[in-house]
Amino acid sequence: MIEKIGIISDTHDNLPNVRTATKIFNENNVSLVIHCGDFVAPFTLAAFKDLKCPLVGVFGNCDGEIDYLLTQAQKYNFSIYQPPYNLEINSKNILISHKPIKPEQDTDILLCGHTHKSEIKYENVLVINPGEASGWLFNYPTVAILNLKTEKAEIINF
Repeated sequence: MIEKIGIISDTHDNLPNVRTATKIFNENNVSLVIHCGDFVAPFTLAAFKDLKCPLVGVFGNCDGEIDYLLTQAQKYNFSIYQPPYNLEINSKNILISHKPIKPEQDTDILLCGHTHKSEIKYENVLVINPGEASGWLFNYPTVAILNLKTEKAEIINF
């Protein structure tokens, strides 16, 4: 049973911030990390190597080396998919996208990025945008942690 999910997006090759986010996720004992796209370069995946849980992600609009991203993901036992990607966890249908989209009818939780602005809202489904982990656009790096038991999420600034 997965209780906590770490959510990250728009890392854009900021390796120190990826390492900090990894530390935050490990300290909060998340069971899974979901990346909502824009890893950018394949070497970014190596910065997640110390995660104590699996990583699942989707490609974003700035991810150009898709084949090599997939090769690197396989090296670390991570999984990256074309968006939108459906994932069922604890009987919850989670839709993962890079860009904000209209959720499908059976979606319980929508995870997305792209805007670089963190947001948690409820619009018939729980929508979580963890903001930008890179901090490049707003100089305000963030990630999110979702407690699946309570369906409560929090944005963590670092």
